[in-house]
Amino acid sequence: MDMTPTYKLNSAEFPSLYVKREDMIPYSFGGNKARKAIDFFQDIDKGDYDYVVTYGSSHSNHCRVVANMAAERGKKCVIIGPSEVSDVTYNSRMMELFGAEIITVPVDKVSGTIDDKLDELKAAGHKPYFIMGGGHGNIGTYAYVKCYQEIKEFERANGISFDYIFFASGTGTTHAGLVCGQLKNEDDKKIIGISIARKNPRGRDVVIDSIREFLKEEPGTYLGKEITEQDIQDKTIFLDDYTGDGYGEGNAEIQDVIQKSLVMYGMPLDSTYTGKAFLGMEKYIRHHDIADKNILFIHTGGTPLFFDDLDKIRR
Repeated sequence: MDMTPTYKLNSAEFPSLYVKREDMIPYSFGGNKARKAIDFFQDIDKGDYDYVVTYGSSHSNHCRVVANMAAERGKKCVIIGPSEVSDVTYNSRMMELFGAEIITVPVDKVSGTIDDKLDELKAAGHKPYFIMGGGHGNIGTYAYVKCYQEIKEFERANGISFDYIFFASGTGTTHAGLVCGQLKNEDDKKIIGISIARKNPRGRDVVIDSIREFLKEEPGTYLGKEITEQDIQDKTIFLDDYTGDGYGEGNAEIQDVIQKSLVMYGMPLDSTYTGKAFLGMEKYIRHHDIADKNILFIHTGGTPLFFDDLDKIRR
């Protein structure tokens, strides 16, 4: 059974545009970070951990969901984030509601602060579980290998084959999982990650590193199929043309697409993640004249961030 629904949008300009609503995962406003966190907490539940430590900005959907899942279990949560992106958002307000300890430091001190906090907790007799920002790592990647299988099941059930898949690409594991799922199925569709902040070559390299790491750790998943470095390179498409003014920053063009999406489709987007990705997808479709193709947009979530944008939408 699919975790989230997929359906066709009523769009005259893009007549074969579908959306997979990851924001409808039924936990803490959903999103791709909820899909990953469910798997991370399955691992946490197997141990006797009493703290969960992670990092991310005040805009982070990942930090909101992790703080919620930790609070549900009565575990302490520590979130370490960059002071450069620490403005008050609906996500950060919920992190506080869930009782998370939020530590903000300059971005160049985040890594050292994480190490110091983990050492401090261990020295005090605690057993912390560390999750990299954005749910980075093989557990997060595998969550989107499974998501790709849901997409394949939708295709089979509805007699459709998607030519393109678009989504917001950030820390890289959503992107890596989809590519690994494609490599498993030997599909020829184009999986296109729209960067929400990082530029090439680093942005693409991070995704490729996650793919390599997963394939190394999960050889049985691929049933003995030989996957070459060239296969990985060919399948990893990371576009950095639509990042706007950087992470967490929108502009009038992004706000317009957020307004249109809500009015025309009843679908909330946000300027940090999904609004950028949806706008980038629209521009790509027009530029490459592929509106007649079967296209899937994966709505990776961030519903609380929509409300941060609401006052900015022009009426």
